[in-house]
Amino acid sequence: MKIRAIIHPAEEGGYWAEVPALPGCITEGDTIEEVMANLKDAIEGWLEVANNRNAIKSTDQVVEIAV
Repeated sequence: MKIRAIIHPAEEGGYWAEVPALPGCITEGDTIEEVMANLKDAIEGWLEVANNRNAIKSTDQVVEIAV
């Protein structure tokens, strides 16, 4: 699965990131590398919670569209 995230410099130092396709899925880290690792954990956690809430049904299809 590919998903886009946006990494921003944090005013207090370090970085924070958001995943626009997953509302509320954000993370932070001191370095880009740390943010990237934290993003993976945040996305996996978000999807696990969504699956537990049946937000993503087994009949749904996730597709990636290039424009």
